[in-house]
Amino acid sequence: MLFDKLFKRSARTGKQQRRLIESLHGLPVKYVTEWRGDNEDVIGRGGHLTLKGEELLVDSSGELLFRADVASLSASFLMSGDGVILKGANKQNGGREQTVTVHFVYYRK
Repeated sequence: MLFDKLFKRSARTGKQQRRLIESLHGLPVKYVTEWRGDNEDVIGRGGHLTLKGEELLVDSSGELLFRADVASLSASFLMSGDGVILKGANKQNGGREQTVTVHFVYYRK
């Protein structure tokens, strides 16, 4: 954590993390990927992100790929801003810890 000290980077507070996750609600998904070994595999295309109660849902390719409690979910935007990395216990896979990258549909403003 020397890097954090040098650049005065601190972990997000619970409120900041919650606001970030709430901002994801309703965003359209281009595709969803997951690292498996040395490969980043596409596990879904199309869909959307939904905040339902205290859970964040990733619906893609006509099925629910990822479902996790907001309180235990870690979310961070890609540097490009074109997606988000979600890490948490995926209730859809029996509570297995999973990290997925959700890439957003790009709309020119």
